[in-house]
Amino acid sequence: MISKLPRWVEYGAFVLALVAGLVNAVGLLGFKHQSISHLSGTATQLGTGIANSTFVDAFHLFLILCSFLIGAAISGYFIRGGALKLGRNYSSLLYLEAIFLFGAIYFLTNDSLYGHYLASAACGLQNALATTYSGAVIRTTHITGIFTDLGIMLGAKLRGEVFDNRKGLLFFLIITGFVTGGILGAFLFSIYKFYALLFPAGVCILLALSYSIYNGRVSR
Repeated sequence: MISKLPRWVEYGAFVLALVAGLVNAVGLLGFKHQSISHLSGTATQLGTGIANSTFVDAFHLFLILCSFLIGAAISGYFIRGGALKLGRNYSSLLYLEAIFLFGAIYFLTNDSLYGHYLASAACGLQNALATTYSGAVIRTTHITGIFTDLGIMLGAKLRGEVFDNRKGLLFFLIITGFVTGGILGAFLFSIYKFYALLFPAGVCILLALSYSIYNGRVSR
C-alpha cells in the first residue's frame, strides 16, 4: 500500500524531480529549446524535422532519443526491476548520473553535441531508477503522467471515493520539485551558462552519499 511509503522515498522523489527540472531548464535555454528530461517534445521535433529540416538536424534529435534510452537501459541492467526497494545499489547509478552531467558540461562548454547526448542519458538513467513503489508511479524526469494520475484521483474524489492523501503528497512533491528545478535552472543558467549543470551533478553525489549512509544504518 502507498501508505507504507517510507519518508525517504518522498524526499528523494522531490530532490530527483528538482534535478530533472534544472537539467531540463538548461536544455531548453541552451540546447536550441530542446527538452532533455523527457522525450515527447523531442520526438515531435524529430517528426517535424524529418519533413522540414536537414538530415543532420533530424539525426541529432534521433541520437538524443537513443541517449535517453541508453541511460534507462543502464539502470535497467543494474537495478534488475523497476520497483523501488531499499538495499539496491542506487548510489552507484546516482554517481554515474553525476559523471554524465560532468561530461555534459565539458562537451557543452566546448560546443560539442556530445554534451546533449550525455545530459539526455543522465535523465534516462534517473527516470529508470525506480518506476513504481506500492502502485505509485514515481518517475521523476517528467510530470505529464503525474498530473494525469492526480487528475484521476481528484475525479474519483468527486465521485465519492476516498482520496489517498499520501499518494497525493508524493505527486505534489514531484511536481513542486520539477517546477522549482526549472526556476533554479533558469536562474543559474543566466549566470553560469552550462556550468549550471554542476549543481544537479553535486546534488546527485550528495543524494548518493545520503542513501549509502541511510542504507548502511538500516541494514545493521
